[in-house]
Amino acid sequence: MSERLIRLEIARVEAAHLLRLVSDLLDLIDDDDATDPALSRLTPSPYPGDDAASAEYAAVTRTDLLGRRSTDARQVTRALAPAVAFESDDDGLEHYPLDIAGADIDAWLRTLTALRVVIATRLGIIDEDEHDDDDPRFGMYDWLGFRLDSLVALADAFDEYDEDVRSDED
Repeated sequence: MSERLIRLEIARVEAAHLLRLVSDLLDLIDDDDATDPALSRLTPSPYPGDDAASAEYAAVTRTDLLGRRSTDARQVTRALAPAVAFESDDDGLEHYPLDIAGADIDAWLRTLTALRVVIATRLGIIDEDEHDDDDPRFGMYDWLGFRLDSLVALADAFDEYDEDVRSDED
């Protein structure tokens, strides 16, 4: 049986923007600046009130957490590359059928979530009350939320189909 795919229709210009954001995320992860608040939000401590326990936890887990985020982001980068390289006369607005392996969807969801966390940190968003709809800087944050919601819906449909197939096989 061949692997099932999730098809995400994405404009080439969107794919190019997303590829740039993921590349920036990889740069941030590779720099691993312990003082960067965005990286701190990507590698949170379960001991926020205990500096010693937080430092010990970070020493044990930070490299692994960032390594997994890097692996996820590289999967997304590989998937986006054909959409960006696709040649067309449409100024990048034509939708490209981006196929994502079902096994890779979690990497996509984690990567888009990580991007939103980084952007939220840079914009000072802690909760939805701090979102300014009139500030154009929030556009990318909102667009990533839209894409994340789309992928969650596709993943849910994928999971429901798999559950139906498994129950039919029983």
